[in-house]
Amino acid sequence: MKKYYSIFCLLLIFSCSGKKSSDKEQKTDTYINSTSIVILGTVQDAGSPQLACTKACCEGLFENPDISRKVSSLGLIDSQNDKTYLFDATPDMVSQMKWLTKSEPNSKKELADGIFLTHAHIGHYTGLIYLGKEALDAKHTPVYALPRMNNFLSNNGPWDQLVKRENITLNEMTAEVPVKLSDSIEVTPFLVPHRDEYSETVGYKIKGPNKTALFIPDIDKWRKWDKDIIEEIKNVDYAFVDATFYSGMEMNNRDISQIPHPFIIEY
Repeated sequence: MKKYYSIFCLLLIFSCSGKKSSDKEQKTDTYINSTSIVILGTVQDAGSPQLACTKACCEGLFENPDISRKVSSLGLIDSQNDKTYLFDATPDMVSQMKWLTKSEPNSKKELADGIFLTHAHIGHYTGLIYLGKEALDAKHTPVYALPRMNNFLSNNGPWDQLVKRENITLNEMTAEVPVKLSDSIEVTPFLVPHRDEYSETVGYKIKGPNKTALFIPDIDKWRKWDKDIIEEIKNVDYAFVDATFYSGMEMNNRDISQIPHPFIIEY
């Protein structure tokens, strides 16, 4: 039976749950010996707790943060080639990158072998700043994005410094054209409707040696898309999607923060 996972990426409610906070470190000593997807976060762009939140759902999280509550992100582990890939550079990228790279046992690399971006909203690209001069001062980290996102990073500060200093190397993709990562893994970007003030918004189809996955962390409304989400889900083994607008009746009734992070799925 196929398994589907919904990632609710937009609502404050999902960073304001009734889950008790924890000061214990999330264990990251699980090593992966097969191609796998890692769920690195499920929280909305602004994190948990959110700035100036005074609601009951934030109670205790300022004094005792729950480190497992991270902004929505996926990781891909290519165990055959000792490589890892990150989907979206969130404000929580520092810890998410550590979780991801530590799960791949045969490589000592602290950075993923590539970062795939979806769009220019704070929860999806601002983690790139940690690759810059004030932080790691990385060298030629591959970043994959579509043309408008590439243009945004290349022509707007402070992101253009990452390009000029060669902290990142931009790899321009084309919608619906697969990016081949290995003989058995490819990633295909596709456009989805969203608030595209600074860049287009994309989702990804991730094809592995045995299974396929869909990743759509943000979309306005499913009915605005020129594809049928039900049919798209039928064609994959796993679906990680923004379910915020599935039904207004579901608001306040779900808490996917109970999923532990990192949560690993053999792929």
